[in-house]
Amino acid sequence: MVQNKQNPRNLTMLTDYYQINMMYAHFKNDLLDKEVVFDVFYRKNPCGGGYAIFAGLEQVVEYIQNIRFTKEDVDYLATVHDYDPDFLQYLLDFRFTGEIWAAPEGTIVFPNEPILKVRTNVLEAQLIETTILNIINHQTLIATKASRVVYAADGDPVLEFGLRRAQGPDAGIYGARAAYIGGVSATSNVLAGKMFSIPIRGTHAHAYVQSYPSELEAFIAFAQAFPDNASLLVDTYDTLNSGVPNAIKTFKMMKERLGDQFQNFGIRLDSGDMAYLSKQARKMLDEAGFPDAKIVASNDLDELLIRDLKLQGAKIDIWGVGTNLITSRDCPSLGGVYKLVAEKEGDQLVPKIKISENPEKITTPGCKKVVRFYDRSTKKAILDLIMLEDEPIPQQDFIAFDPINIWKKKMIRNFVSKEILIPIFQSGQLVYSLPTLKEIRDYAKQELQTISEEMKRLHNPHIYHVDLSKKLWDLKYGLLNQERKR
Repeated sequence: MVQNKQNPRNLTMLTDYYQINMMYAHFKNDLLDKEVVFDVFYRKNPCGGGYAIFAGLEQVVEYIQNIRFTKEDVDYLATVHDYDPDFLQYLLDFRFTGEIWAAPEGTIVFPNEPILKVRTNVLEAQLIETTILNIINHQTLIATKASRVVYAADGDPVLEFGLRRAQGPDAGIYGARAAYIGGVSATSNVLAGKMFSIPIRGTHAHAYVQSYPSELEAFIAFAQAFPDNASLLVDTYDTLNSGVPNAIKTFKMMKERLGDQFQNFGIRLDSGDMAYLSKQARKMLDEAGFPDAKIVASNDLDELLIRDLKLQGAKIDIWGVGTNLITSRDCPSLGGVYKLVAEKEGDQLVPKIKISENPEKITTPGCKKVVRFYDRSTKKAILDLIMLEDEPIPQQDFIAFDPINIWKKKMIRNFVSKEILIPIFQSGQLVYSLPTLKEIRDYAKQELQTISEEMKRLHNPHIYHVDLSKKLWDLKYGLLNQERKR
């Protein structure tokens, strides 16, 4: 079952058991009013790329708005542990009352910077961790993968064909949504099309051809049923000696019958050497008088294979990408995390740091904001600066430095800036107007225009600068030094 606006799904119990147990321990220790701040971020760009596209915020909003423990939920929890009746009643009355900031969906984001921030009491913050990560990790990953595939296609339409290989219905449906944000033109997923108004596309299967006495009869029947979208799968028997010639015969017959009303037609290749077959098929179609016939390719495509096929001069107009997109096969998880960065002690919000033997797992403390600086002339992003929430944003030239290799410095000049995180919930109430999926997709496209081509390379991309302000750097390393002295 999937979520929809007419019948929103209650995902309250979609959490890890230890979240409930931590909530109970906090409850037993009378910490209902303990205020905390958590950051959501990821440590490494997916697929070896230079960026990620933030996705899934709309589903996070729907989740937060519909958090409710039902009586059946609480009755079930009472069977797994002897929780106090007062805690079970607390769950029955549970509502999210805190604050959430996030990047708008479609925003280009980078490792180790907050992409969503939660500020609320510790019980609420603990409960929502798992579901927020589940939603954002998946959709951000697939949106980013789709963006890479679309980039490799270099202007050719990309169709998302992955439903049958997705890891379950939700992954297929919300993966299609994320892929659309990432730039695909359409999906084969009918339910995703209905739920999110994504264009749907499809041709036919080999079994369709096999179910007719001959390939030609199958093609004619299909073209007659779809005279405005006759894309014929030509590799059931013999692509160049049977499939393409029979497609040409079908096109000639339909042109004779319908004239200009027969349009948007072509062939699909689903096996073999795509470069060779597409070149030969293109030649055959052109010589037969069908230069406007489109060639669609499918069959385990990804961004690397598409790039290579284009370098080899493949005559492919449209790319159908399934398994490798919907599963992000080469990088099957984003690895986003949710970390405590501050908590209220008395009237003060006190920064918190997690220290690890793995340096990359050391967190950046404090309640923070992310500011992106753009070159005023080119409109290209030049730096993200993570700052403490109360710090003034630089208005004049300033020096930024690498937070690890601090001797690496850069003068930031002639810039404009904007904060990346915006308010989504305040006092438990939604204060953000959700854009349409089409608006999110268009925004992602605009965002991609703000980063350099070097950052979009499929291998060894340019690494974008994400730095800490001097005040935040001093705080982080001051806390580290304090811990070393203990």
